[in-house]
Amino acid sequence: MTEVSSGSAPYIYVSTRMRVRKSKLIAKDEYRRMLNMGLPEFTRLVEEMEYKREIDELSSSFSGVDLIENAMSWNLAKEYQRIINLAPGELKGFTRDYLHKWDIQNILTILRGKQLGFSEGKIKAVLVPAGALDAAALDRMLSESSIERVVETLPIKAISDIISEKLSAALEKKSFGEIENDLYKYYYATLLKAGHGGMMGADAFLKYVVFEIDIKNITNLFRIRAQGALTSEEQKFWIEGGNIKPEEFMRLTGAPLEEVVDSLKKKVKAPVLLEALEALREKKPVYEIESSLTTAQLEQMNRMSKRHPFSISPLLVYLERKKYEVSNLRALARGKQAGLDAETLEHYLVM
Repeated sequence: MTEVSSGSAPYIYVSTRMRVRKSKLIAKDEYRRMLNMGLPEFTRLVEEMEYKREIDELSSSFSGVDLIENAMSWNLAKEYQRIINLAPGELKGFTRDYLHKWDIQNILTILRGKQLGFSEGKIKAVLVPAGALDAAALDRMLSESSIERVVETLPIKAISDIISEKLSAALEKKSFGEIENDLYKYYYATLLKAGHGGMMGADAFLKYVVFEIDIKNITNLFRIRAQGALTSEEQKFWIEGGNIKPEEFMRLTGAPLEEVVDSLKKKVKAPVLLEALEALREKKPVYEIESSLTTAQLEQMNRMSKRHPFSISPLLVYLERKKYEVSNLRALARGKQAGLDAETLEHYLVM
């Protein structure tokens, strides 16, 4: 059990609440039942779930699949804010730091959306105001007349500085890839700093952050290999702080698949990740690889939460599981709208 400076009672309370919330998330069997539903039946089912309030609130502005997507994103954002309010002491700070990735995702979505000329409504539909930037802040960014103005008015100075440094080059190349790399390096450096801060409860948080860095680097290794070429941007991508060094990932970008799997398995300890890597000896599409690695990541989080029952681990498990429930439902909605069959759709789900 993880000891905490303010006494274990608040942590026991929050951990118990997170487990109750997690028990109410959609189970694998239910997803498999959804896969075989038509879009109208699936839509009716979602409208009867915990997303009903948001669906009712947004029904005058959206309809069909757009209504489902917006309602689920809004539900996710509100639930994350409730979790922050519920978390005591150091857990609140760790949770805010962890959810900071939504700010990065939302900012990049706005920049790319504006670059591609998408309408404010289309960009807003995929934003999730779950970080420090709330819905009002994101709306102000969306209303700015140019990408430069979005960056100038960003209320998070550290992110604004990172983007500003390379914005001209990004606009010239019509790619925010290098900026995205730098933002996620900043994000994980922030998490590692929090984990090394010496606060009670930080050990479990740090262990998970290191594991997540490995998963993110491994995922991007397979993405780069699928693209068939290593660009200058990708050479700078690897995130420091994981168990596997960036130099090893660089070496493996052009290595045979068997060597990649053997080398990675020597560097990792988590049994669930070892199993996932072994399954990658057979060449698979990138989206299947990502789903497999994400499933391993979630299973490792579950195991860590059992080893550290009154720490941040149960909270992180719920945050991630909730995120993928929303992601799965959105994928099902869009996939059914596009006429994809159940077998194809299943490959895009994280269960």
